[in-house]
Amino acid sequence: MDIPIRISRSCIDVNQCKDDFIQRRTLERIFHFSKETIAELKAKANTEIGTDKISSLQALLSHIWRSVIRNRSFEPNEDTKYRIVVGARQRCRELPENYFGNAILDTFVAMKSKELMEQGIGNPAWRLNRKIAAMTGESLKKYLETWPASPEFITLPGGDALVKTSSPRFDMYGTDFGWGKPVAVRSGPSNKFDGVLTLLCGAEAGSVDVEVCLFPETLEAIANDQEFIDTVTN
Repeated sequence: MDIPIRISRSCIDVNQCKDDFIQRRTLERIFHFSKETIAELKAKANTEIGTDKISSLQALLSHIWRSVIRNRSFEPNEDTKYRIVVGARQRCRELPENYFGNAILDTFVAMKSKELMEQGIGNPAWRLNRKIAAMTGESLKKYLETWPASPEFITLPGGDALVKTSSPRFDMYGTDFGWGKPVAVRSGPSNKFDGVLTLLCGAEAGSVDVEVCLFPETLEAIANDQEFIDTVTN
């Protein structure tokens, strides 16, 4: 039988992934960012770089990234990564209009801890902006064409990374299943590990709720970080 894509058994270590999940207990907390605060972060990031291309979401992600790494007490030259998921649907013209499955590809931005701390929110936000801009239909198509020759899978990040999931663009509060308007939106217990950030739209237009899942000591440090908490709305 001709199998066009052959995946080696050693390509992914299932047991290792399982161990990573259960090795340490994580906690999660919801942080609410108002429309006004996000606008301030966006203006600050763009001013630092001298551009107007950094989006509200990119500025918010940069702010959270810096806050988490600052409270993880990384060494100055230690590497840190921010993994983001980019939508392919609006980028790939070849994608049929009736295709309703996922169409995403992940990428990441890497920086030294020292760079992240010293360069404000503008520099990491700009790097996120440029990385996302580089994910064109052509680059996505090239990835799909070359993947069968060397299959690889997304693996759980180590303690040096953050991972963004979901999107505040999903109108969760506009959905009514007959029970009335939603009171709150949460992501549930699955796929929770140290460093995963789940972004959800807030109840107020333009606001964002961020589910932050971290090891207890890091989450507690962030909750006591005045620079971060000053941007959070109760």
